[in-house]
Amino acid sequence: MRRRRGPHRVGGALLGGAVLGASALLGPLSAAGAASARAVSSQAAKGIALDPAMFATGACMAFAPTRGNRHQTVFLDAGHGGIDPGGVGTTEDGSQIAESQINLPIELASMAILRAHGFRVVVSRTQDTTVLRLGPADVDDGLLSLQGAHDDVAARDECANLSKASALVGIYMDAGYESTNAGSIAAYDSDRPFAQSNLALATDLQNAVLWAMDAEGWGIPNDGVQDDTGLGSSVGNPADGGLAAASAAYDHLMLLGPAETGYFTTPSTMPGALIEPLYLTDPYEGTLAQGASGQAVIAQGIAGAVEQFLAPPKAAHPATPA
Repeated sequence: MRRRRGPHRVGGALLGGAVLGASALLGPLSAAGAASARAVSSQAAKGIALDPAMFATGACMAFAPTRGNRHQTVFLDAGHGGIDPGGVGTTEDGSQIAESQINLPIELASMAILRAHGFRVVVSRTQDTTVLRLGPADVDDGLLSLQGAHDDVAARDECANLSKASALVGIYMDAGYESTNAGSIAAYDSDRPFAQSNLALATDLQNAVLWAMDAEGWGIPNDGVQDDTGLGSSVGNPADGGLAAASAAYDHLMLLGPAETGYFTTPSTMPGALIEPLYLTDPYEGTLAQGASGQAVIAQGIAGAVEQFLAPPKAAHPATPA
């Protein structure tokens, strides 16, 4: 059983909670999750683009339920993409892995499960692309510019708002300064009007994903559920002023956080949370993240957490007279 932890480097979020009854939700879902991970292109072919002019090809796509209809929408964000690889790590066999290419199949597998359970699902991307349709100012020497990095995250919130979703889930991976950094973490924002719902969703995600991974005997440390204050990754040199200084001063994850005058004007309008279940810089965890079976396990946990979060409240039964 591995129990190691260390300082985090978070590219969008992070930590803590308890364990819920996810077993009833997770057991029968592995086939759907694995099938989705193998069918990226066919999934994309069935979706509807919400705003093709604003978003990259294959980005911000809506998918109807495949079985039943709960009349609820879930927004799933596969972090990074395209010229933004996100965190980079190494597997146990020495292969290099990029976060953007791992988040995507987990998102699509989660989508397949949720659709089969009656949810409409909107995903930030269906291919290895950015979400934003990039312009010249968004690219600098083949990578996202400071403006492009800002606007690509903002585009994810705009897609979530267009979707009119009941919940937002960010799917990311972690990376650390040392190969011994390990564990799963979930994040939420406490400065939103729906802060309590954010916390509940983050807790559900952390618990259900850890439950699914523990059921496989992986021994992933529980790094907890944490407020996103201080977890944002600023870009650029704050001393340069402008967007770099504003980024450093914004004490939230843009995907989850509130508006900030002069910096960010399109925050999400629904409860949201983000999960980083594995460290790509830990070769053991990176190997799990790279494999289709590992991705399917994480997707099962994410889908189970969303279903638990959006389940109608149980009706109270009247007390039996003495």
